[in-house]
Amino acid sequence: MNQCFGCNTCASADKPLEGFIRNLPMETSHHRVEGQSTKCGFGLQGVCCRLCSNGPCRITPKAPRGICGATADVIVARNFLRAVASGSGCYIHIVENTALNVKKTAEIKGEIKGEKSLARLAEIFGVQGTDKWDTAKQVAQKVLDDLYKPEYEKMELVEKMAYAPRFKKWQELGILPGGAKSEVFHGVVKCSTNLNSDPVDMYTDCLKLGISTGLYGLTLTNLLNDVLLGEPELRMAPVGLRVIDPDYINIMITGHQHTIFVDLQERLTSKEAVEKAKAAGAKGFKLVGCTCVGQDLQLRGAHYEEVFDGHAGNNYTSEAVLATGGIDAVLSEFNCTLPGIEPICDELKIKQICLDSVAKKANAELKPFVFEEREKQSEEIIDEIIEAYKARRGNVPMNLMPEHGNDHTLTGVSEGSLKEFLGGNWKPLIDLIVSGDIKGIAGVVGCSNLTAGGHDVLSVELTKELIAKDILVLTAGCSSGGIENCGLMTPEAAKYAGPKLRAVCEKLNIPPVLNFGPCLAIGRLEIVATELAEAIGVDIPQLPLVLSAAQWLEEQALADGCFGLALGLPLHLGLPPFVTGSEIAVKLLTEDMKNLTGGQVIINPDAKESADILDKIIEERRAGLNI
Repeated sequence: MNQCFGCNTCASADKPLEGFIRNLPMETSHHRVEGQSTKCGFGLQGVCCRLCSNGPCRITPKAPRGICGATADVIVARNFLRAVASGSGCYIHIVENTALNVKKTAEIKGEIKGEKSLARLAEIFGVQGTDKWDTAKQVAQKVLDDLYKPEYEKMELVEKMAYAPRFKKWQELGILPGGAKSEVFHGVVKCSTNLNSDPVDMYTDCLKLGISTGLYGLTLTNLLNDVLLGEPELRMAPVGLRVIDPDYINIMITGHQHTIFVDLQERLTSKEAVEKAKAAGAKGFKLVGCTCVGQDLQLRGAHYEEVFDGHAGNNYTSEAVLATGGIDAVLSEFNCTLPGIEPICDELKIKQICLDSVAKKANAELKPFVFEEREKQSEEIIDEIIEAYKARRGNVPMNLMPEHGNDHTLTGVSEGSLKEFLGGNWKPLIDLIVSGDIKGIAGVVGCSNLTAGGHDVLSVELTKELIAKDILVLTAGCSSGGIENCGLMTPEAAKYAGPKLRAVCEKLNIPPVLNFGPCLAIGRLEIVATELAEAIGVDIPQLPLVLSAAQWLEEQALADGCFGLALGLPLHLGLPPFVTGSEIAVKLLTEDMKNLTGGQVIINPDAKESADILDKIIEERRAGLNI
């Protein structure tokens, strides 16, 4: 590619990255934003239906029903349920594979690094094994058994995992989910042509999918990952493009399924692999984190310092990571693996290998992970990447950016490591909230997109506004990658906080924004919320706790959002989901939900206005608790 795309790039909160991308001689998603700036008005409102050959039907004031008679309310509900079911299916795929890998590791008596996490799950599930491997096998089987139940048979672990007052509320509302995979199937069936035409009934299914997504696809995936890969530990670590070391063979990992990399991670630091790398002219191998699996590895970076260089960035940083020329191979196994990386990999001769067919890229080798063949597959991957390294190094330009990011972001934050930091219980945090030194907590979670103000713009600006109001921010998802690259997760970021929160941060030498890792770690935030509510003796909707998925992107985010609503949390979005064409949907999500679960959706694209709204909710909840 010789064309210069430099003039028409979207804004980024990360100004050094924005400048880097502006000067690239290749096209990225940042350049394509302008070409896609004209949006379909019917699609934005969710009032376009293409489910049958009579369509696509588009609802207008002059044509208020589709040919079949479906109204805007019905069409919007069907489209929304279909999206939530798809997003839930993605997360259930992840937890299923994770549970299977835990089970198979237990069967061969493989390494279990997170014995505390295993004991915790065994206690929750009521499992007593003969040894740690038998316990792990039973725990994994419990999860799988629930996933495979039919839709009409309620999952057993929901009551064991959920906070009791929330479980009771879900039971009263009739939204306890059946088997998670069957709920996805049921949702897809329900929103098909000429079946369900009751919008409220379909939104009820969305809440059921939200619960199964949250407790299984999010919370249990995290805890099962901890069993195999080790519990997160607090540490300072480098982030940004600076983590790419050209002296090594660099492998960018992208996706969500960390347990697929277990064997490969170990082999990359073996004597045999390092000798092969040295023979090719490198010092060894390094994994470069990108998207959520990179955040997941960053969480556990203390266990993998020898092989893990650091986390480079989020979904819409991935093209820039590859454009440095310092990446020799991409291993993908799920989203957020952009199709836009394909031409860049071709131009820079970067080897692409997909370990799960759901993430297959057009010009990548498909090598589906098979647990029983993991050792052979790892060796094959190592050899193929070495060949790619030898073919490309010296033959493609290097465009490194060693000054990007920082080298002292606080990582490894989880419900466990944070509680341990606080002395083994939540009382110090509760005391700070009661005293007003920390006014409340905001979870800034989810994806990054390029349309809500630009790349990470709204997420970063909202975070700054929140901490300036003495609100502690916990993050999870691709948004974390942008926020950390902008320096808000370093201790020095305390200067952006309000006077009370700043004093707390400076005393504890912590940042005002704590990174819980991947989007999966929204499940960790649920654990924090549950344990805080239990310690105080209230239900979750009473906590001075709010959520923002300011720059949500994918259908998975909609399933996450339904979990947040089921928990009873206010959920801010910078862009509305595609439901604004339905008065029923808008009223249900923004008003009526408060009387059902306690949650509500708040739509606002302005960082300051959004922070003011969330701050007001926190103040109201503090007043409700008499603090």
